[in-house]
Amino acid sequence: MALGGGCEICMAAGKVRAYAESYIGLVEVGVGLIPAAGGCKELLLRNIEWAPLAVPSASPAGIPPDLIPYVARAFETIAMAKVATSARDAQRLWYLRQQDKWTMNQDYFLHDAKETVLAMVKEGYRPYRPKDDIRITSRTGRALLELSIYTMKEGRYISDYDAHIAKKLAYVLTGGDLDKNTLVSEKYLLELEMEVFISLCGEKKSQDRMKHILQTNKPLRN
Repeated sequence: MALGGGCEICMAAGKVRAYAESYIGLVEVGVGLIPAAGGCKELLLRNIEWAPLAVPSASPAGIPPDLIPYVARAFETIAMAKVATSARDAQRLWYLRQQDKWTMNQDYFLHDAKETVLAMVKEGYRPYRPKDDIRITSRTGRALLELSIYTMKEGRYISDYDAHIAKKLAYVLTGGDLDKNTLVSEKYLLELEMEVFISLCGEKKSQDRMKHILQTNKPLRN
């Protein structure tokens, strides 16, 4: 809780040694914002990386699969501010990778973390190169996400301002106003989420949410 972006710091790490009962989540929507320290970008990548490279079609080589279901999963996790109730649950939500490990006993936590880092060094760990070939769903994907947002709003599950934030989030996760299947870089997605984050910071209802949670420690549903 000392670091506002604690979850995103973990997601940016080469490997994580988590406490077994860690509570991890991207909860920025609750204060009228979206994750802007790489959370949107990283969760999107972790969901779409499991999509097959091609699916059967009339073409011998197949065609690229529809990424919208994978993008929708990342959208739902962030928009609903889901919080993992354990390290295992964090893997299910992709806040932690499958290769990340956890420790049951806090007395051994720091020791295990140091051993994890030393093992990475021995194995010749090198930071990965940022991707520049991320395929986006763009306006097509955003239209489908906005349809689900509209349904939620009309069903009174979310407020008008919740819907406004969700649309901003959908804009980031689908890659903005580029054409469908355009390849973009991680840097582009990071700039996109920061742009939206800054714009939300300037909106009064987001400021009201931030002020309310600081004063009462409870979310404001305005």
